[in-house]
Formats: sequence, structure tokens, C-alpha cells
Amino acid sequence: MATKEVVHADANEGSTRILPLKIPFFKEILLESFSCDHCGFSNNTVKSAGQIQEKGSKYTFRLDDTSDFQRQIVRNDTGVFRIENIDLEMPPGPGQFTNLESMFTKIQTDLEHDQPIRKATQPDLYSALESIITKLKDMLSGTSFPITISLDDISGNSFIEPASTDTGSKYVRTDYLRTTSQNETLGLTTSDERDVMDGVNVVDGEVYELQSHCPACSKSCTVNMKKTNIPHFKEVIIMATVCDHCGYRTSDVKTGGAIPPLGKKITLQVKTLEDLSRDILKSESCALKSHTLGLEVQPGTLGGRFTTVEGLLAQVRDQLRGQIFDTDGDLAGGDSMTAETKARWDAFFAKVDGAIKAEFAFDVILEDPLANSFVQKNVDGDEEDPQIEVVEYERTEEEKEDLGLNDMKVEGYEQDGEEAKVNGHSEAQ
Repeated sequence: MATKEVVHADANEGSTRILPLKIPFFKEILLESFSCDHCGFSNNTVKSAGQIQEKGSKYTFRLDDTSDFQRQIVRNDTGVFRIENIDLEMPPGPGQFTNLESMFTKIQTDLEHDQPIRKATQPDLYSALESIITKLKDMLSGTSFPITISLDDISGNSFIEPASTDTGSKYVRTDYLRTTSQNETLGLTTSDERDVMDGVNVVDGEVYELQSHCPACSKSCTVNMKKTNIPHFKEVIIMATVCDHCGYRTSDVKTGGAIPPLGKKITLQVKTLEDLSRDILKSESCALKSHTLGLEVQPGTLGGRFTTVEGLLAQVRDQLRGQIFDTDGDLAGGDSMTAETKARWDAFFAKVDGAIKAEFAFDVILEDPLANSFVQKNVDGDEEDPQIEVVEYERTEEEKEDLGLNDMKVEGYEQDGEEAKVNGHSEAQ
């Protein structure tokens, strides 16, 4: 599709070409290319063809060799791209659809552009940027691995391409609830909206209805909230969002209580069809793994879930399949998925489908640094379930940092609070 637009610089007409493109593992985007035959001006941008997502998303990716530079990246106009090794940030700007090598090269080219002028007029800035440019060249030449990058987008419409071979912390996607100010930035709420639950005492078993905005259509919708007790575990809050305008539905589980001194790893051996009916709670901070299935879902990706083993596996399958194959109802897998990649994913989903039907034994591992996850036992009382292994472990420094525990004061805060009140009272006088 092509449209006509006026170039402000010379008041002549140029052409904008728009191409819908389906990205494997992601969704549909719009590539816009503007050019003017009169003055030669041209510009290319990328826009999301879908709605603002329910949550913001942050991707963290570690490049270990030169092949990782070929990963596709979609940076929406609200996405912030960072090269963590050198603390370099590319703030929100026009959308981009490219690969990581081109992204690094563009940053290097932009920094080099005015270096001759800076050398003469701003020698200190020139020297500082020259050091960064040298580091970027080393990264692109393959002499500075590993390289860690991140892509944070409050709209949830940015993306870094995954691979079926990504394990551990190499590729991490975290979905998060937006703050009020972030929702205001996206035009989803206004600054005069207030939290209607302030001062409300939440009673067990009571359903509370909260007014909110649908993340799909931005119209008003209802969030139902209920506090419930899971036997042999703890109290949790279940939240369900329903939009009467567009039919959007989602649910989430929030856990609370004191932070335990140790994390917890729960391993369930699924052997029969009955094991698929066990209740399972996966908190937001929990990683879901299965060595048998070759599955690894990082914390934050699925949010909190209280369901059955079968239901959890089905949700993982459906979300992954939707990202990888189903681009707006087209199961072809987008415009650039290779036959080899598609075959690997087909084999993976076939194995997950077999596990959901209990065709073979497999393991399910919940690794939660906050110990807020749970698997139902199939034995009476406090007896040990032979199919469940529970191991407590010391949290790593990385987990403590991610959870904010290194900055948390757990002793003497009552005294600090009293001192703050006294000081505030004295200043008022």
C-alpha cells in the first residue's frame, strides 16, 4: 500500500509505502518507508500492527558468539535498548526492525558522525565517545564476548528473537505490570485516577470488583479479586480481568507474606494421568523447567498461575505456539521462518502434547527464590509424597539483586520510622 505525504522541508509530495510483515515468534508489524523524488529525503520506521499489550515486557539476551548477532529485533517506538556491558542506552525513538549486528552498527555510526567536530570543540566528550566506539568495534569483531543487552518496552510490543537452544539466563523475557505514570504515557489512564482499594480490609472468600481499563481495547472493564487459602501452603490473591466490550480475559495470582530465608526447588515426577490433575501454584518469581521436555520458562514470563499440572503445561504450550506460529491466525510461522527451525519447534510441541496426554513420564521443576510456589501432594496429611522432592537453597547474588533484596532493610526499620516521624514533627514546628 502507498500513500502521498508532503515533505515539510521543500513542500513537495513524497510517497510512503506500507508493508504488513509477520515476524516469527512475535506478531504482525507495519514497515513504513517514505521517500521524496524531489529532494531525495527518505525515512524508514516500524510500527506495531496490534494493540498495547496487557503488560510491559523486558528482554535480556546474552550474545556468546558471532551467530547471535543475527537474531532479529523489533524495537517499538516506546522501547529502550541497552548494551549493559558499557552502560549504553538507546532511548525511545522511531521503531526499528533489524538484527542485532545492524543495531550495534547503527549505534556506532551515529556516535562517529560528529566526532571530527567534537574533537575540535569538545575534546573531553570526543575522548569519552571514542572509548565507547572502540568497545563497540571490539564487540562487532567478536573479541568481547559475552555481551549482555536488554530491550524494555512499556507497551509490550518490542521483541528479540528466541531460539529453541536458549537455556539458563541466555534469553530471559520478563512481563511486568505498568506503573500509573507508564499507563499515562501510553494514554491508558489519567493522572486523577486513584487506587480504590486504599484502606480496604480484604476479607477471605469475598469477591471484590475493581474498575480498570482493558489492556486490549482501553475501555473500562472489571477486575475481580478474591483472597483464598491453599491448604498446606498459604493465602493467595486471585485476580481475574473481564472486558465486556471486546471479550478480553486474563487471570493472575499474587502471593504474599514474609520473605523466607531460603529459596525452594520443587521437582514433581509425573507418571500417570492422575498426576496431571494435581493443583500447582507457580508464582511470578518462579522459573518452570522440565529436563525431559527440554522446557525452560524464566520468572515473569507467564506471571502467577494457580491451576493444574495439565493446565499449566497447556498454557505454556499455547503461549509459545501463539508467539512462534500463530501470527494473526496464520499458522505458517511468519514470513521468514526456515524449514529447519519450524521442524525443531514442531518436534518440541509434539513432545509437550504427548506429556499433556501422559503418554510418557516426565519431570516438572519449580525453582522459586521466594519459595512462593506449591505442588499438591497425593498423600494424606504430612506424609512425604515419593513423587515430589523439595530442596531449599541459598539464593544467588543475581537473584537477590533481581528481587531487590540487597536494598531491603529487614532490621531496625521500626526505629527508623519513629525517628522519621519525630524529625518531621520537629521541622513542622
